[in-house]
Amino acid sequence: MSDTYNCTLGPPWVNVTLSKMYKNEKKLLYPVNIGRNIARESAPTFYIFASDIELYPNPNLPAKFLEMIRRRDQPALYKPNPKVFVLSIFEVDEKSQPPNNKTHLVQMLKAGTAIPFHKKLCSGCHNVPRSKEWQETPETEDLHVFHVGKRTGSFVHWEPIFIGTNNDPLYDERLSWEGKSDKMTQGYALCVLDYDFLILDNAFLVHRPGIKIFKKDPHREMLTAKTNALIRKIIVPELKILYGTRKGCAV
Repeated sequence: MSDTYNCTLGPPWVNVTLSKMYKNEKKLLYPVNIGRNIARESAPTFYIFASDIELYPNPNLPAKFLEMIRRRDQPALYKPNPKVFVLSIFEVDEKSQPPNNKTHLVQMLKAGTAIPFHKKLCSGCHNVPRSKEWQETPETEDLHVFHVGKRTGSFVHWEPIFIGTNNDPLYDERLSWEGKSDKMTQGYALCVLDYDFLILDNAFLVHRPGIKIFKKDPHREMLTAKTNALIRKIIVPELKILYGTRKGCAV
C-alpha cells in the first residue's frame, strides 16, 4: 500500500467524539449479527466461539475445553441431542481487574465487586440455570459439564453465549445491536431443535470493567420497538416455517 500513517500521532479515534464517528455521522446501526456470522464462517476450526469483543474468557479456556472434548468422559457429551457449551457471564466494577479464575470470581461476587451479567438491565436474559449451585461448586483444575440446561420455563428468554459449531443456526442479520434482542431468534431455533445447553463448571466470561445500569435512551427505545415488531411480524413466522414449533419455546 502506498498510503502511510504517522504513528507518532497516536490512534486516530482517541480524540474523536462519538458524534463524529463515521457510523454516527452516517446514521448507521451496528450490524452485530453480520459480524458474528462472518467470524463464525471464517473460522478454520470445528469448534467456534462467537463471543463479543468486550467479553473476556478466563485464561487457558481453549486448551482446557479441547482437553475435555478429547477425554469424552462425561455422559452429557454422548447424548444424541445437538449441543452447545455455555459460559456464565459476569460484570465487575470499573475499579476492579477481571478475575483470573473461578475462585477469585466467587470472592468478588461475595464482596459485591462482581455481579451476574445484565443483572440491572435484563436479568432474565442471562440468568443461567443452577447459577447459585454453580457459584457454590468449588473450582477444579479441569473443565467439566456442570449442568445440562434447556431454553424453556423460567429460562425461555435466555441469551447464552456459547462454544458451538457452524452446524448451529446462524444469527439473523436483520437485527442490530441498537435494536436489542439480537440473539433471541437464534435461541428460539436452538430450543425448537431441542439443543442441550451444556453449562461448563470452571469457564466464564467477564465484561469489560464497569457495571451496566439502565439509562433512558428514547432513540434506542424507538429502535427496540421497531425490532420487536420485525421479530413478531416477520421473523417468528419465518422461523416456524424453517424449524417448526416445540412446546415451551419462545423468542
